[in-house]
Formats: sequence, C-alpha cells, structure tokens
Amino acid sequence: MFLKKNIYLIFLVFSLFSCKKEIFTPPNIIFILTDDQGYGDLGIYGADDILTPNIDFLASQGARFTSYYATQPVCSASRASILTGSYSDRISIYGAFMPNSKKGINSKETTIPEMLKDKGYSTGIFGKWHLGDAPEFFPTRHGFDEFYGILYSNDMWPYHPEQGTIFNFDDLKLYENENVLKVIKDQSFLTEAITDKAINFIEKNKHSPFFLYIPHPQPHVPLFAKNNFLGIQERGLYGDVINEIDFSFGRIFEVLKKSNLVENTVIIFTSDNGPWLSYGAHSGSSGIYREGKGTSWEGGHRVPAIISYPKHIKPNTIIEAPVMGIDWFPTIKEFSKSKSPKLKIDGKSLVQLLTGKTLKSPHENLFFYYRENELHSVRHKDWKYYLSHSYRSLNGKKGKSDGTPIKYQINKIKYPELYNLNKDPMEKNNVADLHPNIVKKIKKISDSISLILGNSLKGIKGNEVRPIGLISD
Repeated sequence: MFLKKNIYLIFLVFSLFSCKKEIFTPPNIIFILTDDQGYGDLGIYGADDILTPNIDFLASQGARFTSYYATQPVCSASRASILTGSYSDRISIYGAFMPNSKKGINSKETTIPEMLKDKGYSTGIFGKWHLGDAPEFFPTRHGFDEFYGILYSNDMWPYHPEQGTIFNFDDLKLYENENVLKVIKDQSFLTEAITDKAINFIEKNKHSPFFLYIPHPQPHVPLFAKNNFLGIQERGLYGDVINEIDFSFGRIFEVLKKSNLVENTVIIFTSDNGPWLSYGAHSGSSGIYREGKGTSWEGGHRVPAIISYPKHIKPNTIIEAPVMGIDWFPTIKEFSKSKSPKLKIDGKSLVQLLTGKTLKSPHENLFFYYRENELHSVRHKDWKYYLSHSYRSLNGKKGKSDGTPIKYQINKIKYPELYNLNKDPMEKNNVADLHPNIVKKIKKISDSISLILGNSLKGIKGNEVRPIGLISD
C-alpha cells in the first residue's frame, strides 16, 4: 500500500511538471526598411545582376511574400502606415514631409515602439525617420530610446532634385537622439555607420527584448556606397548600393548568431515603395510590374517582403496571399503578446498565414491611396480596379545613367479600369467591359471606403479620419 501511494505521488508530481506551460520569452524584433527599392532588386525576387546572398538566405530561412504591398507609393505615408498599422489616410499623412514642415505624426497615434515599450522592450532607430522634423515629431518622442540618422530623405536640401536643380548637401543634418552631430555632404559612410550603431544596440540589449528599426536612406537618390563596394555589381552603382545593404544585413545576422539570438528574433525586410523610375540607371526595377514610385499601379506598391522567425515560421515559406504594410503592427503585436492600441487600426495579423494555419489573406480588399487623400485603386481578391485619376509615367522613355532625372508625362484614366492580376500581373489588358458586375461590385466597395477614409477626388473627407500632428504655437 505504501509503495502504491509513493508511485501515485511520483506520477502526480511528474504530471504537474509536464503540464506546466512553457514560459513566454518576448521575441526580439528587427525591422529593416529600404527606400525606393523595387520588386526586382533582390536575387530571391529574380534579380540576376545584383548579388544579395544574405537577404536571399534570410528568405530561405523564413517566409517570402509575392504579393506584399507598401501602403502608399511614397515615403512618409508608407512609413506612417508601417509604424501605426493604419492607412496613412486614416491618420492624415500624405506624400512626403519636406524639411521645416509644421506637420508630423500625431502624438495620440500608437507606434510599434510605443506598443513594445509597455512590454519592456528597448527600442532604437538607425537610419531615416521622415515623419516630421520638428522636435515634437522626433522619433525619441514617439517610442524610441535611441536615434541615429536623418530626419527626412537624403536629397531634400536645399532643393528637391526632381526639379532639375544641382545637388547641394550643405544642410543635410545627421542626428544622434535629438542633437545634430554634423552636417554631411558625402553620404558614402552612412550605410556602414548605421550598421555599426545597430550592432552596438544589439550587443547592449541582447539580454532583454529589443525592437531595432533600420530604415536605410538608400537606395533613394542620390546613390552612395562605400568605396570597397563600388564597381562590383553588373547593375552599376544602384547594384553596388543594394549589395552594401545586403552586406550590412549579413553583419547584423552574424552578431545575432554569435549571441544565440536568431531562434527568438523576428527579422523583417521590405521596402517603403517601388522604384523612382525617372532616375534611369540610378533607380531600381519593379520587375514585371507596371510603373513605379508615385503611382498606384503594381510597380508603385508591390515590393519585396521577407520575414524570419525560426520558432514559428518554417523555412522556404512562400506566401502568395495579398497583404500590406498596415499588417506589420498587428503581426508584431501578436508575436510579442502586446496590448492593442487605443485607437482603431486597419492592419490584420499575418501570424495565421506565416505559421501555415491558413493560405487566405486576412483582407478581402486592399485600398491604394496617393497624393492628398486620393483613392486610386482597389484590390479585391484577384481583381485590381482603377478609379478615374491622373498618374505620372515615362511612357516608354529611357532614363539617363548620370543620376539626373527625366520628366514624367501625365496620363489620365478617364473611365474605370479592371485587371485580373492572376492572369495578367503586368496589367496589360483592361477587362472592365467584359466584367460589368465585378466593376459594379468593386465600385460599391470603393464608395464605402471613401465614406470612411475619404477621397478628395470626390470631395469626401471621411468620417473616421484622424488629425495629423501640428506644431503648437
């Protein structure tokens, strides 16, 4: 009897221990964002004239999206969507902020680093911010513990080069936290310096969860690469720049390996929008897709997107379901078990997709806005519907090779157009006349979202639009 009781107690203790839940360890999160990099600018996405072995390896270790969309085809708006999980039109951020703007991200919006700080994360940004350059809009006022980089695009002082002016960088300021380190002209050191800062941040915070945001200023024109990367890639200077960014990631990944952090680190790599095609050889490639940055055609929004998280994502996962930049916020929220933001967002978690529990997109519809709250197109399942609007195009003209732009021409879509992206990913065949019921259905969807997020083309403000941040007098 005594022996039976002892055996029972041992079994009971063993059962209690075996049923004990695994202690949750919040993952580290590294988000790498390039500037103006196109769909066709990585080896894993078909580039055969640029070597990107490290990023290609990352894709082999996790998931690669084939239908990932930047929320907007322009800098500030796209970045705002990533960091808040909201359509940029919901938070009234359009286009790209110029220096000395009185506008920026509203302090009432919850950013990814603010969400994660409530979970005990250390947070750092090293690169380009571009969500306001007044002190109240600095990244250190919106959830980041550390900042090193520039506050807007690398071409914005004193004039924008698209206007045909000569580059002059005497006023491009490099910041550390909220202080100006120096004024820079030659930016060839910057990718390496950003990488050095990122590695130092990892080593300093490797014993606690961290969020590391690396929004590279490159390959936005003007292009800069360190001397030992120049003249190596078949794509020319643009390829050299991408190759250095790839090398940068390789350095970061090696530090993760040495610190045994890879298994519990989420790594995301993507671009803020498609290539700036008017810069010819100094711009990227949108692959097979139509047009580029500044348009709502596929080449303006569809960009590379890779995510690795060995604990939960199987190697060599390919995801064809359409997703968008608004989805990173809720995905990171779920992986980190963070609290939901107080204000409504538009993104949906991709965890079910990433872990293979579904093949279906969390969105039935994706909305493509540009400029001042103009709704240009809607993706509904395999259909892409274009509303009447104007857009810029080179119309077949070839750009230059010297880093200066050629002028766009303005085209007009007079009547709604419809494309089947499954059968016609290059958007060559407008089939609106063949599918009037689909056109009618998606028009109703576009009318519905216009009432929510607005549509300046129809004079609709939107009943769920929140105010942008403004400098207080």
